[in-house]
Amino acid sequence: MLREISSGAVLVRFAAEGWELAVIEPQRQASIVGKSDKKRHKEVLALPKGLIDPGETPAQTAVREVREETGLTGSILAKLTDIKYTYVRTWGDKQQVFKIVSFYLLKYESGTIDDVSTAMRVEVKRAQWIPLEGAERRLAYRGERDVIRLAREYLKSH
Repeated sequence: MLREISSGAVLVRFAAEGWELAVIEPQRQASIVGKSDKKRHKEVLALPKGLIDPGETPAQTAVREVREETGLTGSILAKLTDIKYTYVRTWGDKQQVFKIVSFYLLKYESGTIDDVSTAMRVEVKRAQWIPLEGAERRLAYRGERDVIRLAREYLKSH
């Protein structure tokens, strides 16, 4: 089984209504439908994350991925957790992959949400701020919902 090692982050900022979280809506392959057969697609929200490049630490990858996928820069507050799962590639070889993703909590420093490169639009449809409170109900992946809960617990205790 193939293995992938990635890193990502929960990037937060404090706003008038409370803590907000930067999330991405990944690009999805458009399904081919006829003009009269339009489908409604549910919004899929996820945390920014990606593969660790050679020579990078997981923390450096988390900061880089946030910048590339959201347009924002943040500083690391803490490592939250590692999540592990398997998936089957939906492209190419259809192989099963064992993946480990290290997640960090980052505090917003600068940048404009969704200010990402044209090249990154292949991966990211858009980036947006959402309230941290209740965010786990909006994220698509169970492991990432657990990461959101850990981020909220950290912020409450610090």
